[in-house]
This record gives sequence, C-alpha cells and structure tokens, in this order.
Amino acid sequence: MANLNKVMLIGNLTRDPEVKYTPKGSAVTDIGLAINRYYTLESGEKREETTFVDVTFFGRQAEIIKQYCSKGKPLYVEGRLQLDTWDDKQSGQKRSKLKVIGDNLQLLGSKGGGEGGGGGEGSGGGDEYTEGARNGPSRTGGSRPAPAPARARPADPDLDPAEDDIPF
Repeated sequence: MANLNKVMLIGNLTRDPEVKYTPKGSAVTDIGLAINRYYTLESGEKREETTFVDVTFFGRQAEIIKQYCSKGKPLYVEGRLQLDTWDDKQSGQKRSKLKVIGDNLQLLGSKGGGEGGGGGEGSGGGDEYTEGARNGPSRTGGSRPAPAPARARPADPDLDPAEDDIPF
C-alpha cells in the first residue's frame, strides 16, 4: 500500500517568528499560519472561514523566516503532517495536536516590505528555500542571473523580410 504525507499551504503569519536553538545549535521556529477560505451560501450570502495551522521549520529555513517574515506576511509552505502527543500536567490526560513540519517555503508578496496579497510567478517576491538532504540549504527561484544580452545579427536580405512585408 502506498503512503503519502504532503501538505501545501498559503496563508498569512499570525505572529512575528521567534527562533530558538537546540543544544547542538540547530535553529527551530514555530510559526502560525492563518488560511482563509471564501465561499457563498445558496442564499447568496458571502462567508469567510479561517483555519489556523502551526508549522515548525528547522535549520537555515528557520533563520530565513526570522530574517524576512513578520506578522501578516503571506507565505507558501510545503511540508508533512506530524502528530504530537503528550500528557497534560494539569489534568493528567493524554493530549495530541496535528501540526506541519515544513520542508520548503516561498516568500510571497512584494520585496519592498509592504504586505502583498498573493504571489506566484512574477509577483515580485518569489524566493524559495529548500533544505537539501546532503547539500544543506539551497536557494532556488527568486533572483536569477540576468541572461546574456542578445547579439544583433547582421540582416540577410534573402532570409529576413523587410518591416513592411510582415503580414501582421
């Protein structure tokens, strides 16, 4: 039987991120994402529903979130679900919580520091950070080297039509 544990979320940070460090020096941050869903009832009434999700990032990604993100900032997260269980100290009952362990993230919105609403290709803030298993953190997307300028080739009168010969 095949298994799959994959989560993809886009939401806004509910608080400013705080980074803590493990005894071995690895960075850890727990962030909260607010994910909005908009829908319309059969009566035509518009509704909004918000789901709050806790996400944990480790290593360089935790530091990147601390450096570039703040409350209200839109963020794309890829990760996996993890169930945490513990004994409640006050009541002695078993407690559990489902959360996301972040594998990849993409900063959304504008790079100018203003809040952006959305993102994706060409939105101005598409830097993606992934944690490689062997190579450590790597950065993909976002600012890439500019392509080399195209060289002007000499015009060939037999192959290149004149400007007024183009039919559109």
